[in-house]
Amino acid sequence: MSLIIIRNWLGGVALAFISSTAPQAARAYQVDCAILLCLAGGWPASAECAHARAVFIRRITPWPIEPPLQIWRCPMGVAERAPLQSTAPQVWQANDQVRIGVGQVILAQVVDGGADIDISGLEFDFVRSIRVWDVRYYSHRERGRDDDCSESHNMRLGTYGSQGDFGWQRTTPAAAPQWVLPSRSCSSSNWRRGVGVEWEDHEGNHGYEWVAY
Repeated sequence: MSLIIIRNWLGGVALAFISSTAPQAARAYQVDCAILLCLAGGWPASAECAHARAVFIRRITPWPIEPPLQIWRCPMGVAERAPLQSTAPQVWQANDQVRIGVGQVILAQVVDGGADIDISGLEFDFVRSIRVWDVRYYSHRERGRDDDCSESHNMRLGTYGSQGDFGWQRTTPAAAPQWVLPSRSCSSSNWRRGVGVEWEDHEGNHGYEWVAY
């Protein structure tokens, strides 16, 4: 699917009108639709995308650690039902900057733990590119009377499934990228604790953020 098509699709997904009687629910949905749009577009410079990115990072900041994108809070199935062409404001500008001029978002049935439409296609790989590295403890240092090196860790990796469902699994230092563990050498100062998140936008550009604690 071309970038133009996914822009139109995501625009239809995120923008429509809803009764003003549910402003709190609308706000809850808006941020995850904004995260979805801004992530796909590579976090363009705008107040809306800056806020979406801040929420994205804050969710992985302890404690608790949450899925940074909660796609089940953005009801995308509405794009198949609502006449959006005449009512929804423009999302993608010609200069490839994302403009989330979100008025209000239609509330649709939300499926816990996953998207409410099929997102298993390649055009949504940017959702599955999100990985959360939770390094609760890592050290590699000399221990014992013989100064033998000992590497110890407690790490887990959060990933998204084919329909945007989020889950955790145990992982190892060998699987972690260098920005998560800059060094695995044996030294008295080699100690690490924190949470990091990485992603790719729709064009495959990589980014990450690390939060030490």
